[in-house]
Order: sequence, then structure tokens, then C-alpha cells
Amino acid sequence: MGMVVAARLIEAGTNEVRYEFGFEDGFDRILVIDPSTLEARVEDGDFNSAASAITAKIVSLWRSSGEFPARMVFAG
Repeated sequence: MGMVVAARLIEAGTNEVRYEFGFEDGFDRILVIDPSTLEARVEDGDFNSAASAITAKIVSLWRSSGEFPARMVFAG
């Protein structure tokens, strides 16, 4: 069975971009991306496969469009 991770933008500041994310619609974790370096971290400190997958999708879209998406889903 595959993994479905969803994220929604909660803040897009100049120093950090913040997303709520989790499995399906369980937005129980916070992802923080530095827009100048694209380095990412999670507030709970557990940068696991779900965090990595959704970060890769968000950063990929940012690289192609120049904007952080309001919502993103990874299904894999």
C-alpha cells in the first residue's frame, strides 16, 4: 500500500515558509522551509520519509513556478 501525504500552506514569510502536513488530511505536523536556501525541517525534529516526500514535491513546484503552492499532495 502506498503513502499519501498532504500539506497546506499556513504562512509564507520572508524568512520561512510553513506548512501543516500529515497522512491524508491529518494535518498534525509542521514543515518549515527556508525560502533562501530551500532547507527544510520539521518542528517535531523527525524528518522522516513523509516529510522528505512532501518537501521534495513542494520544492520541485517552487523551482518550476517560483511560488510556494497553497496545497500539495504526494501519493507514492
